[in-house]
Amino acid sequence: MNNEQPCAQGAPSRTPSCDEASRTIALTVAYNGASFAGFARQAERHVKTVQGELEQALSLLYRRDVKTVCAGRTDAGVHARGQVVGFDVSEKEFAAKSARSLERSLNALVDDAISISAVQERPFGFSARFDAQWREYHYHICTQSARPVLVAPLVWHLGGVDLDVEAMRRAAARFEGEHDFKSFCMAASARMIEADGRSTCRNVMACDVCEEELVGTPVVTVRVVGNAFLHSMVRTMVGTLVEVGRGKRPASWIDEVLAARDRGAAGQNAPAAGLTFWRVGYEPYRTQDGR
Repeated sequence: MNNEQPCAQGAPSRTPSCDEASRTIALTVAYNGASFAGFARQAERHVKTVQGELEQALSLLYRRDVKTVCAGRTDAGVHARGQVVGFDVSEKEFAAKSARSLERSLNALVDDAISISAVQERPFGFSARFDAQWREYHYHICTQSARPVLVAPLVWHLGGVDLDVEAMRRAAARFEGEHDFKSFCMAASARMIEADGRSTCRNVMACDVCEEELVGTPVVTVRVVGNAFLHSMVRTMVGTLVEVGRGKRPASWIDEVLAARDRGAAGQNAPAAGLTFWRVGYEPYRTQDGR
């Protein structure tokens, strides 16, 4: 990478990719999760993952093993619009490719279901994961009776189901703030977290529900912003909100589910296809009205 961007200095990377690392590069990545067994690389080489594709392409370009760190690991079938993936390079490697050249080369090498939209230098030692201050997810639900063929890979199709969006909106607001989200975490994952002495509390900075269109198809979108998320947390939040939207539960039920700290108290885990990792922020979160 040439000097199209100013030189950045800092502490050694928390996940160095090479012995002579002195620069950190961040990629902004989008992908259609239907093509992959999740983001994280797998021990079985034949299992197709986003990280595996990226690291294979980077290793080919730099002629060595390149290891990456992402802002958030997505499960199989979950999509991303603004995933951030970081890796370290040496001074010589940095000088050899411009940001534009690296972007073009990577897009030519990775699977067609992956797109790199930006390449940036970050301060040396930057961690896409640990330096993130917030992450935003969008979940799309389609309730029209007809099959939504243009957006089917991106939505949860609840054909012919009427959702009370206003009730869902009131319920969603109850997620905001710092709470113990154990009820919204996969049970096995929650047990591992507690066995390690870690907390299942998370801070949800925004949770709202709106009606919009995707390629002319009406959808209900649940938007969630938080400092971090538990395994399947957003999808379980959505499944729980749908219970409210269908009139099976009142908005106040959210408080009961949070207090229960029991996965069995919450709604279903919504399908992976409807979830998209929208973006990640490395500065303090500001609400949509600028606060």
